[in-house]
Amino acid sequence: MMTSMQRVLTAIGQQEPDRVPLFLLTTLHGAKELGLSIRDYYSRAEHVAEGQLRLLAKYRSDCLYSFFYASIELEAFGGQTIFIDDGPPNGGGPVIHCAEDIDRLSPPRVADSPGLRRGLETIRLLKERVGDTVPIIGSVVAPFSLPVLQMGFADYIELIYEQPERFARLMAVNQAFCVEWANAQLAAGATAIGYADPLASTTNIPRALYLTTGFPVYRETIGRIKGPVALHLASGRGLPIADEIVAGGAAAVGVSALEDLADWKSAVGGRITVMGNLNGIEMRRWTSAQAEAEVKLAIARAGRGGGFILADNHGEIPWQVPDEVLLSIREAVDRWGRYPLDWVAAP
Repeated sequence: MMTSMQRVLTAIGQQEPDRVPLFLLTTLHGAKELGLSIRDYYSRAEHVAEGQLRLLAKYRSDCLYSFFYASIELEAFGGQTIFIDDGPPNGGGPVIHCAEDIDRLSPPRVADSPGLRRGLETIRLLKERVGDTVPIIGSVVAPFSLPVLQMGFADYIELIYEQPERFARLMAVNQAFCVEWANAQLAAGATAIGYADPLASTTNIPRALYLTTGFPVYRETIGRIKGPVALHLASGRGLPIADEIVAGGAAAVGVSALEDLADWKSAVGGRITVMGNLNGIEMRRWTSAQAEAEVKLAIARAGRGGGFILADNHGEIPWQVPDEVLLSIREAVDRWGRYPLDWVAAP
């Protein structure tokens, strides 16, 4: 039987491993395992590392996920985080209050941010425990999407359209920060980086505008990150920019529940690994039978030939998804994900 690392590398190499790799991207569930509030859980690297290791043993996922929360990057720029009892922490408000603030903005150093240092320590602790047997997935918010946290969606869209020079400066600042943060995680022991770029999705921005703004930033940033990158559009549609995603250099792409995995496999033609696309929101209400049916459908749509990792569609499974559902997903992968997939009809 393959290790999780061997299984994932085989799939990314567009070959069939022993079974379909499963990424159960549980983050907040670690707090439940330790009986901690979400705020307390994220206050110490030791908590997050222990939570991830317990979840690994419980669900037998094929990765460890060192992601804390998106606004930890806002904290590095001087922003705040709002914690709630039963959901992901959120940004506490903009750090760019007017366009002129961009002129004075500079990339923060990773070493100067307590939150980012906790993230790096979490990765080191996980690496000490699993070595090269289980992939450790780090994460960054893409330079093109980070301004939604830094200044708010409406003001950022206005900046893109009306102030191209300031947009370019903001991208340069964010790109420098993103590259340093990603490479620091890889140096600490991360196997790959999840690159969250929801604004790149054609759900959120016209394709033509993305090609002249976000796409060059994505391509340049990926080229400076010293390890494999998985692009995630965080539930948004990506098929209209599939060729650009491949051309930009990502090794994998997260697929929305709004799109068909088979369409993605057809579109990318073995050029990139497809991840997804179990609906995390609907997952809260699934029965065990529904979980099995959704897993079976996803594997039938995308499992043949490798190049597929089963995961949720957003990159983070909600707090409200019960253990019974997650364990049913695990059991369904064991039942239906063993290669060769003889039960799947040939295309």
